[in-house]
Amino acid sequence: MSEMRLIVAGAGGRMGRALTRVISDTEGAVLTGALEAPGSQLLGKDAGMLAGLPANGVKLSADLWSLSANADGILDFTVPGATIANVAIAAIKSVTSRAIVVKSGNMSLGVNLLAALVKRVAQSLDESFDIEILEMHHRAKIDAPSGTALMLGEAAAAGRKIALDEYSARGRDGETGARRSGDIGFASLRGGTVTGDHSVIFAGPMERIELTHRAEDRTMFAQGAIKAALWARSQKPGLYSMTDVLGLTDF
Repeated sequence: MSEMRLIVAGAGGRMGRALTRVISDTEGAVLTGALEAPGSQLLGKDAGMLAGLPANGVKLSADLWSLSANADGILDFTVPGATIANVAIAAIKSVTSRAIVVKSGNMSLGVNLLAALVKRVAQSLDESFDIEILEMHHRAKIDAPSGTALMLGEAAAAGRKIALDEYSARGRDGETGARRSGDIGFASLRGGTVTGDHSVIFAGPMERIELTHRAEDRTMFAQGAIKAALWARSQKPGLYSMTDVLGLTDF
């Protein structure tokens, strides 16, 4: 099979540049387009040079329609507003071409494996085991809990067959009373340059199980996304998740 021709959306951002670097090191993948928002000062710049690589001749462009004419897939880590615009064009193109989408709140292979383990453990243990989710990120992160923490909470809730929004416990402070049975607790720490640490704790009578993932570099998200893209190339049209990519659908 020929190399998979990929477009990177948000190619001028940190994740876009990481994707460009990983594509250059990945057998079977090649960068064919670099997308940026209209009006960006980076339009026309070389994607390779922006990523700290030798020039690759792929210039940043705001014209997804033209870029997609010579591409097999798009890697999109952009903010929601930009994603909506990209999906609108993709939906139009899907009328005459295949539509294969891999969507995930986190493209890390390790985090998705952790989520599968959390679901299975939550399913196996009853409510005598309290579930607490602890996450830590760098001081500049502006939201809490992290999207990954919420993803893990959803996995735990799915294992318990409950709705997370009905059992989510956050921001404990002061006299909160005893812990409600069945709740899934969240705690957030911020400081330093931590890329992302997540732990799911199952605290039971006289024993405790802790499942932990520590992210060391954003490159892992790019590696997971490209693995997903290469996997998706041989799939039938449809909507998939990283669970499918990792073969964990029945886990």
